[in-house]
Amino acid sequence: MNKSCFICNKHVGNIKTSGVMIYEDDYVYVGHIDRKGKLNYLGHIMIDLKRHTPSLADMTVEEAKAFGVIMTRVSKALKESENAEHIYSLVSGNSVPHLHMHIVARYPNTPKEHWGPMEVYDWQDAPMGDNDQVVKLCNRIKLHIENNSYNKQA
Repeated sequence: MNKSCFICNKHVGNIKTSGVMIYEDDYVYVGHIDRKGKLNYLGHIMIDLKRHTPSLADMTVEEAKAFGVIMTRVSKALKESENAEHIYSLVSGNSVPHLHMHIVARYPNTPKEHWGPMEVYDWQDAPMGDNDQVVKLCNRIKLHIENNSYNKQA
């Protein structure tokens, strides 16, 4: 753990974020993005590597397997539970040097000019929600991941 890292501090409970934990194992932690009190785009999920490491290239094989499997599970849950028509993924690492991936749902009727993992935020009719709505979405995704047989094989 890096004591000055936002993500490390989130994992040990020193920082409260929006929603609730969707999934956690020895290698990854999954939750909803937190926008510091602002409304959240519903379906902007964060997959964090638990070990403090800066990039995809720094993962062990075991971490990479866990990361890839949960990326698929979360993406399927967003499509099947939340009716997303497309899933964006993004790893930047510019702001926080702790590996995390943004998984962002694009919903039906999103205008083309707002297609993209960050562009969806600029759509005036984007599905935005408060923490109660984020918690409900997190719980639906968590339940979907737990209850679907494809997850036991992925």
